[in-house]
Amino acid sequence: MEFRLLGPFEARHHGQLVELGSRRQERCILAVLLLDMGRLVSTGRLIELLWNGRPPTSARSAVHTYIGRLRASLAPYGARIRTSGDGYLVERDGHHVDVDEFSRLAYQASRATDPTARVRLVDQALALWRGPFLADTADGELRERLHGTLEELRLTGIELRAEAQLALGRHTSVINELPPLVARHPTREQLVAILMTGLYRGGRQADALQLYRSTRQALREDFGVEPGMRLREVHQRILRDDHPLDRPSRPVYEVRVRAESLPWSVGGHPALEFCNTFAGWGHEPPMPGAEWLREYRTLAVWTGHVGLVEDATVDLLIELARCDPDTATAVLDEARALRSRLYTCLTGPDDQQAFDAVARHAEAAAKTLVFRRDSNGCGRWSPNPTAGIRLPVHAAAWSAAELLADPRRLTIRVCPDEMCGWLFLDKAGLRRWCSLATCGQTAAAEAPCLTA
Repeated sequence: MEFRLLGPFEARHHGQLVELGSRRQERCILAVLLLDMGRLVSTGRLIELLWNGRPPTSARSAVHTYIGRLRASLAPYGARIRTSGDGYLVERDGHHVDVDEFSRLAYQASRATDPTARVRLVDQALALWRGPFLADTADGELRERLHGTLEELRLTGIELRAEAQLALGRHTSVINELPPLVARHPTREQLVAILMTGLYRGGRQADALQLYRSTRQALREDFGVEPGMRLREVHQRILRDDHPLDRPSRPVYEVRVRAESLPWSVGGHPALEFCNTFAGWGHEPPMPGAEWLREYRTLAVWTGHVGLVEDATVDLLIELARCDPDTATAVLDEARALRSRLYTCLTGPDDQQAFDAVARHAEAAAKTLVFRRDSNGCGRWSPNPTAGIRLPVHAAAWSAAELLADPRRLTIRVCPDEMCGWLFLDKAGLRRWCSLATCGQTAAAEAPCLTA
C-alpha cells in the first residue's frame, strides 16, 4: 500500500484510493504508527498524542477498539498492525509512506555536490507535500507535536535549494520565493543569510541591510543573543560591497580545511570532535548536514586538524588512499563504526558492550604508539606513521582511550537540542547548550542538559 501523510491523509492500493478509518482518531493512530513504521509505538504514547495529555479513563480500551477496526480495514490490502508488548507496530512488508520518500530525497540533496542535481532532488521532495501535514486528520496541537522534525527537514531542504539557486546565478528566484518563509521564521539565520545574499546580488543592498537589522532585533528580543557567525559575515561583506558575494556559502557549524568540510570545534577534545555532527544521532535517515565523515581524505585531514598527526603525515595518508582506494574505503567504514561505538560509550557510561568495542580499538592502537619529543620539548605518545592507511583509526582510538581515562570524562554533556546532540566538556556545570548562538532555540525552555 501507499500512505500519504504530507497533506490530507490518503491510502492507496495499486493506485486506487482506499477509505481507512471511519473516525479521525483511527486515522491519527494509523498515522503515528506509519511515522515509525516497523518500530514499536507504546500504547501510552498513542494515548498521550491522541488526547493531548488529557486522556479519558476509557482511553486504553478506546485505542484497542480503534486498532481492531484498523486491522479489519487494512487486512484486504495485506497491511498488518502487530501487537508487541504494550504497543503496536505496522509491519513494512513493502508498503510505502511519502514521509520516508521525502526524507530520502532530502538526504540525497544534502549530499549532492552539483547545484542542478540538488535543485532537482529538493523539488522532487517538496512536490510530495500536498498541503499541511495530516491536514484533515490531526488538530493544530497534535500536528505541531508530530511534524517538528519533518518541518525542520523541509526548511533545510528549502535552504539547500536556495543556496544551489544562488550557485546557478538564480538570485531573482531566491528573492521571489524566500520572503514569505523568512517572515514566518524571522530568526532562522541560515534562511536570512541566503535571502540577504540574493538581495545583494539583485542590487538591493539597502533591503539586505534592513533585513539584517530586523533579524538581529528579533534574535535579541526572543533569545537574548546576537546573530551567529554566518549571518555576521554576510552582513560585513555587504557593508564592504564585497561584490558579488560569490564564495560558496557554508553552514555555521562547518569549518574548511584543505577543501574538506569538518565539524565546528565545540567539544574541547579530539575524541569529542570525532563524534560531533550537526544534526545529532537520533534521525533515520540522518538530517542533511549530519554526516561530515564522507570519505577517507576527510578523515585524514581531520586527524591532522585536531593535532593527532603532523601535516606531513596527512599528505602521506592522502597519497596512500589514492593508491589503494579499496583499503581506504574499508578503513573509513571502520572509523565510522568506532565513532558510533564511542558516541554510545560517552553518552551511556553503563554500556559495557560499547566500552569493550572502543577498548579493543584502543588496545590495537597502543601497539603502534611511539614516544617522541614534542615541539615544545615535552615527550608524548603518538601513533606511528608506519601504521599506514589505518593510522587515523588508531589516532582516534588512542584519543578516545585518553579521554575515557581522564577525570574530565565525568564533565561530558550532550547538547539537548533535538537537532544537535553535540558532545562538549563542561567543568563548571553551567552550560546548557553546546552553543547559545545556534542551539536551544527549538527545545523547551526548561529542557535539562543530560549528563553523560
